[in-house]
Amino acid sequence: MEQAQTQKKRIFSGIQPTGNLTLGNYIGALRNFKLLEDEYDCLYSIVDLHAITVRQNPAELRKACLRTMSIFLASGLDPVKNIIYFQSQVHDHAELAWILDCYTYMGELSRMTQFKDKSQKHADNINCGLFAYPVLMAADILLYQSDLVPIGVDQKQHLELCRDVGQRFNALYGDTFVIPEGYIPKVGAKIMSLQEPEKKMSKSDPEETYVAILDKPDVIRKKIRRAVTDCENRVLFDPENRPGVSNLMSILSALTGSSMDAIAAEYDGRGYGVFKDAVADAVIAVLEPIQNEYDRIIADKAFLQQVMESGAERASQIAHKTMLKVRKKVGLAAWKL
Repeated sequence: MEQAQTQKKRIFSGIQPTGNLTLGNYIGALRNFKLLEDEYDCLYSIVDLHAITVRQNPAELRKACLRTMSIFLASGLDPVKNIIYFQSQVHDHAELAWILDCYTYMGELSRMTQFKDKSQKHADNINCGLFAYPVLMAADILLYQSDLVPIGVDQKQHLELCRDVGQRFNALYGDTFVIPEGYIPKVGAKIMSLQEPEKKMSKSDPEETYVAILDKPDVIRKKIRRAVTDCENRVLFDPENRPGVSNLMSILSALTGSSMDAIAAEYDGRGYGVFKDAVADAVIAVLEPIQNEYDRIIADKAFLQQVMESGAERASQIAHKTMLKVRKKVGLAAWKL
């Protein structure tokens, strides 16, 4: 049994605890994570160190970390089959990030488009952490000898940097890190903003643009009813010319399993009001059980403490093995002479 486990490929995914996890996060990621736990060795990190590149209220950040972990668990992730942990509780992340900083070039980091974007949004706080953010991300991934990393389009550049730095280190010191590949889930849909359907639904955008996993039914229905469509009042899948209604169709298809053709046929001639109510009904039906389970878990502090401690301990065991190799390769002092 132990041998079978070691042959599994390892998946690492990190998610920031800031903002509200959205319906897009659930459909595109969390729901699929549950499908991976028997086939892969999975680590899910709540990357709180990444979060502090932007000023945070300390008490709110701690609450957000527990909220994110609770949503992971409420979505069905098994804390025994998966390792779910807080990044800051495994100190090897920060140590490896510093070491990899020394093998990453300024020119590489200055080309990162997310740094440019975030610098514009936070012009009063363009700090070194924001600049070196991709190196910490590389350390997160390489630390666990990850084979696969679930990524969106906006993270491809960061994964390529991770691969470049890992390969550079390996070329200098011999095989140390597994060089990861991007993972595209077999099941999933790209969910777009309710108000700007040309762009992806994001928890960092204004609240009216997304459905949060913890939104109450009346809030969900209001947001879906206000979602951008068009003046044709026809339910027809055409993402290029009719992105708004196509996005709502994608949501309904992802949650019910109905094909686009079946959805178009069912709501043909019935108008957007009826269609939007059906989408809202489907979203509420999926999210309400998750919300109920979340309420139970977030109130169980002893259980959360157990998951937190166990996750950090199990993640640390893997991370320490990598760091022993890395320290030896670069010539840092050994614990024993």
